Amino acid sequence: MNKFLKEFKDRGFFYQCTNEEELSKLLDKKKISAYIGFDCTAESLHVGSLLQIMCLRLLQKHGHRPIVLLGGGTTRIGDPSGKDKTRKILNEKEIDKNIKNIEKLLKNFLDVKNPKIKPIFVNNYSWLKNLNYISFLRDIGKHFTINKMLSYDSVKNRLEREQSLSYMEFNYMILQAYDFLELNKKKNCLLQVGGSDQWGNIVNGVDLIKRYSNNQVFGLTTPLITLASGAKMGKTESGAIWLDKKYLSAYEYWQYWRNTDDRDVIKFLKFFTDLEISKIDNFQNKNINDLKILLANKTTEMLHGKIAAQNSEQAAKEAFSGKLLSSNLLSIKIKSKDLKKDIKIVDLIIISNLESSKSEIRRLLKGNAIKINGKMINDDKFIIKKELFDNNYLKLSIGKKRHIKIELI
Repeated sequence: MNKFLKEFKDRGFFYQCTNEEELSKLLDKKKISAYIGFDCTAESLHVGSLLQIMCLRLLQKHGHRPIVLLGGGTTRIGDPSGKDKTRKILNEKEIDKNIKNIEKLLKNFLDVKNPKIKPIFVNNYSWLKNLNYISFLRDIGKHFTINKMLSYDSVKNRLEREQSLSYMEFNYMILQAYDFLELNKKKNCLLQVGGSDQWGNIVNGVDLIKRYSNNQVFGLTTPLITLASGAKMGKTESGAIWLDKKYLSAYEYWQYWRNTDDRDVIKFLKFFTDLEISKIDNFQNKNINDLKILLANKTTEMLHGKIAAQNSEQAAKEAFSGKLLSSNLLSIKIKSKDLKKDIKIVDLIIISNLESSKSEIRRLLKGNAIKINGKMINDDKFIIKKELFDNNYLKLSIGKKRHIKIELI
């Protein structure tokens, strides 16, 4: 088996392939260009996109060139795959802003210096914006049958649940197939990689290229990730785990990985780090907490850099040991004059972004989960006074793992 495909499988990335044997032969013969698409519905990606990013890294590791398609065109439509309803349509300015930010973010993960494997960033709006509808229907639409389009899960599930599916969304799979055709023509792209929910869209692209130009291309999908607990990857009680530090600090990102369920640690070391598989396989009898720290360090280092990962680990140690004045602990500032307005514990927690729901904060207070400077607080009317600050600092904790330093200025 080809080395790229072998590692793809060994790491648990493999779900389906359109023609695995032929793809393996092709990858043994030459280095290729392969693409993964990202719709730009927000300024940042979250960890739900991280497996696809790791696939881009793996392509580069084996000498292949990744094409990153940022869907400036398809974001205007909305992919119905896995969705229960039509998503909000963004305006042009919002989409352009999102594209720039996501491209910048992805460059943290990828080798952008080596000219042979340097990623190619493309925006599908460049070829979708000027399509002539009649010509498109004649040249591309003729290769699609309604019968087949209705059979795909992204369409079938919505219709079975009697949830409306707009004609605009119904066209998404044709546009994604057309993206693959354009990349095959313009960049000699021979492979599309995506999540398993994209299988129908990817197969459509492979078939379209075969019918249109008789070129052979391939599709490869990754499994959808669920946690051992059954929860969806990247979703927590406090919201999505964003990859942009503007929305989530390096410390919070580190803590997310440090809190991985014991049952997921080995799997995530294979998924989300560059550690060699043989090394990870020898970790089975190692201390699970040491492996969680290793996972947190490697994932944080990849995104935020080595120093940020080290600082996050140190901050976690100091927070756990009860040290108040850790320079590494995540911190926010409040003004002395604001204390005169009688800031209550509930308000302080909301200001700190540790929780956003007042009812959830009150539940945590009743459950003795909230501390100030190590002292338990269970009264939701507790007032934050200046005397609580030691050298202008106060430590706010929720449970054993969430801590923040409040600085009085």
